[in-house]
Amino acid sequence: MTVPGRRSSTFTRLLRHGFTDPSGAERLLDLPELAALRGDPVLLDALGATADPDLALRGLVRLVEAQPETERSTLTTTLLSAKPFRDRLLGVLGASEALADHLARHPGDWETLVTYEAADLHPGVTEFERGLAEATDPVSLRVAYRRCLLGIAARDVCGTTDVAQTAAELADLATATLRAALAIARAAEPADAAQCRLAVIAMGKCGGHELNYVSDVDVIFVGEPVEGADEAKALQAATRLASHLMRICSETTVEGTIWPVDANLRPEGRNGPLVRTLSSHLAYYQRWAKTWEFQALLKARPVAGDPELGSAYVDAVSPMVWQAAERENFVTDVQAMRRRVVDNIPVAQVDRELKLGPGGLRDVEFAVQLLQLVHGRSDATLHSGSTLDALAALAAGGYVGRADAAQLDEAYRFLRAMEHRIQLYRLRRTHLVPEGDEDLRRLGRSLGLRTDPVAELNKEWRRHASVVRRLHEKIFYRPLLDAVAQLAPGEIRLSPKAAGQRLEALGYADPAAALRHLEALASGVSRKAAIQRTLLPVLLGWFADSADPDAGLLGFRKVSDALGKTPWYLRLLRDEGAAAENLARVLSAGRLAPDLLLRAPEAVAILGDPEGLKPRGRDHLEQEVLAAVGRADDAEQGVAAARGVRRRELFRTAAADLIDAYGTEDSPRTSDPGALVDRVGQAVTDLNAATLAGALRAAVRAEWGDELPTRFAVIGMGRFGGHELGYGSDADVLFVHEPRPGVDDQEAAKAANRVVTEMRRLLQLPTTDPPLLIDADLRPEGRSGPMVRTLASYQAYYRRWSLVWESQALLRAAPMAGDPELGQRFIELVDPLRYPAEGLGEDAVREIRRLKARMESERLPRGADPTLHAKLGRGGLSDVEWTVQLLQMRHGWAEPGLRTTPTRAALSAAHAAGLIATEEAQTLDEAWVLATRVRNAVMLVRGRPGDTFPSEPRELAAVGRYLGYGPGHVGEMVDDYRRITRRARAVVDELFYGA
Repeated sequence: MTVPGRRSSTFTRLLRHGFTDPSGAERLLDLPELAALRGDPVLLDALGATADPDLALRGLVRLVEAQPETERSTLTTTLLSAKPFRDRLLGVLGASEALADHLARHPGDWETLVTYEAADLHPGVTEFERGLAEATDPVSLRVAYRRCLLGIAARDVCGTTDVAQTAAELADLATATLRAALAIARAAEPADAAQCRLAVIAMGKCGGHELNYVSDVDVIFVGEPVEGADEAKALQAATRLASHLMRICSETTVEGTIWPVDANLRPEGRNGPLVRTLSSHLAYYQRWAKTWEFQALLKARPVAGDPELGSAYVDAVSPMVWQAAERENFVTDVQAMRRRVVDNIPVAQVDRELKLGPGGLRDVEFAVQLLQLVHGRSDATLHSGSTLDALAALAAGGYVGRADAAQLDEAYRFLRAMEHRIQLYRLRRTHLVPEGDEDLRRLGRSLGLRTDPVAELNKEWRRHASVVRRLHEKIFYRPLLDAVAQLAPGEIRLSPKAAGQRLEALGYADPAAALRHLEALASGVSRKAAIQRTLLPVLLGWFADSADPDAGLLGFRKVSDALGKTPWYLRLLRDEGAAAENLARVLSAGRLAPDLLLRAPEAVAILGDPEGLKPRGRDHLEQEVLAAVGRADDAEQGVAAARGVRRRELFRTAAADLIDAYGTEDSPRTSDPGALVDRVGQAVTDLNAATLAGALRAAVRAEWGDELPTRFAVIGMGRFGGHELGYGSDADVLFVHEPRPGVDDQEAAKAANRVVTEMRRLLQLPTTDPPLLIDADLRPEGRSGPMVRTLASYQAYYRRWSLVWESQALLRAAPMAGDPELGQRFIELVDPLRYPAEGLGEDAVREIRRLKARMESERLPRGADPTLHAKLGRGGLSDVEWTVQLLQMRHGWAEPGLRTTPTRAALSAAHAAGLIATEEAQTLDEAWVLATRVRNAVMLVRGRPGDTFPSEPRELAAVGRYLGYGPGHVGEMVDDYRRITRRARAVVDELFYGA
């Protein structure tokens, strides 16, 4: 008897054997039905060895209760006397509630687990066909299918078969089931069966001989008329048979369903006919098929119906599969396919996704299939539909490193085993790792993790997912390095031809040059070469993700050649997580940033500092520039130092812009393009203003020491004054001076003119740094007028001679360098001109409209497409800016918010003042931001300014990537540009022209 307050010895034993509800288990063991089993210790041992002892015991009780009285003792006796049967039955009951339900409904099916002949250990299609032979309708087919599934699950949970063998058995059972379903469909419609030949081609995991417990079975149907039959009628008959086959497998009956049969991989998907002739299939694949369709055909395998027709189909499509890598759009398709499908996974599920999540099964399968497509055209040993077989063949051929392949193989097997056990529990199609501790405990124990199943499972799962995440892209690139490096004895290397094929498939236009760069970077035994071999597989992946991988690799070689001997460079890339990816993005996105970097490669350090990509403010820059000028021996040295600072800051701005536009693994693309434009505009304006301040200081110091005989200020105009400079913009300026007390006017004017001349000379001296061009053409009288005037002279000119276009140009005037007080007085002088009291008169408005119309007709370059010219084209920068400026001149006297130089700020103020509707303001803003980004993109990509999209395909693709369009979407980008600017022009016609 049990002493009150103390646990029974049975309770303690149950706890020790892994039961989580010992009290409930005690009650079940005390049931009269289990009297014959209760006292035998082998039962508890066997239950304790299952994935879920409580579940196994509940299933056993239901099975025993379901037995007829006369059969019950047979089951219990067999259970106690036959250990193999005991392990198999209890193993299934402890892993699968669904199969326990089946046994309770069909209590005699336990007998299928009793005898195991040699053939039973690894049954194939023939054995499964025998097991399904008596099925004559959908219900009996389901019962027979589950009976066969019992054996597969028993071999799986007992370790008789490994995960690959289990998946192959499930595929063989699916094959037998499709054949049985087709036989039932034929028997139901003998007239249809007599008219046509129908072949069922398995695709996906079934075709690859690696099916899950519960998965869609992907198929393609091929039909032909029998001799003498009408083709159209035969295809209709074949379609009815195929549809019936699908319903037999998919529909829910009293015995549930088997699995959905999915024919969506057929030509044209759901929109295409369910059954086609062989010639119709081939015509589609030759003319219309996309790369992913050939990737899917890798696994095509005839499984049911007419065997000759099925074999003919596979024989005909197979050569096309292995030539897919030579197709025109292969690289772009691959780049698009390599972008993660994670976007389609609900955010809450990403971390639990076994198949599609980062480091999931799809990563391994995709990597293996892509390498098969690239190298299978010249190596038939890679022609396998099975992921693990193909991975082994890739390793044997040297296409994947042996150690990498072994790690991927282990990770894939573990993840597939997890997937199998998750699905086996309720026989439901899912790839989500459960969240509840009870489910995780059963899952962990089913995989042999018994000490602390939940913690061990999570640890193992994360470890394997991490291996996949790390290797799934690296396996593309590491063998490329092995192809040019010294290998250990016994290691196999890629041939130069195979390495070239792979580089070509990854988007490299000149594989031979790429291999030479790799050899220069990674060969040898130095520490530098060893670190490069570690870095390059990852960098090559990032380069391949860009529009110009060749430029990225070449740039990396040049930077490495320049900095290779400095100890911090490779350490920075190896140890600072973001630095290497940032460098890869910057080097492969266009010419401007790499050109700036290669003139002073030490600026690469900016990319490893989290704060390094933030723009420096004008005060900070001016302080640095003036200090550098002060240390210099002469004016030329001083301005050279100032231009060096400008080059570094241009690189910082361009790098930050590219990294935000592309996004990295740790930080997604910036979703607000307007913020990117504003940041670039402000940053370039600040660094140009600081450079002008340095040039002014250098010019004054060289001839006059600390003080010029006249006070002097530089006024920014145009985009400079509007804080909207792009990478390739000139600095539009006006120069103003005022003689100091006691200085002769002529002497002051001479000094001011000499300073301007010297500043312009110094800023355009030929050096390795980009010049800063000063444009003073907006001054009074234009090129005919004096370069610099006194404040009084400006006042006299504007009072007597000023034209309306000059008042409009002064809307952007802002002090940029020199004497701040003089600059401010100039602004006070021009304010009444640019914001006239009571607004513009009608004559002035007509004049502005006339000037704009004339500019549109005369200034657009000959042959330029007016719908694509970012500056002067329809709905481009000029349209938006003139519209905003007209509002400023008409209403600025009454609305203080309009008295600002940036276009977007003025547009926002006009909207706030009710002068423009919300939708119209948004339309103009969107067009202005887009046109500005196009100009910035062209400069970043080509390294020289431009106002239209490039015509060269690679450059156009790079502009597209900067603007957020993936490979193959440049047409969409151009269409979007035309649509957005067309809408903006409609607003301009209404607001500016009064149409």
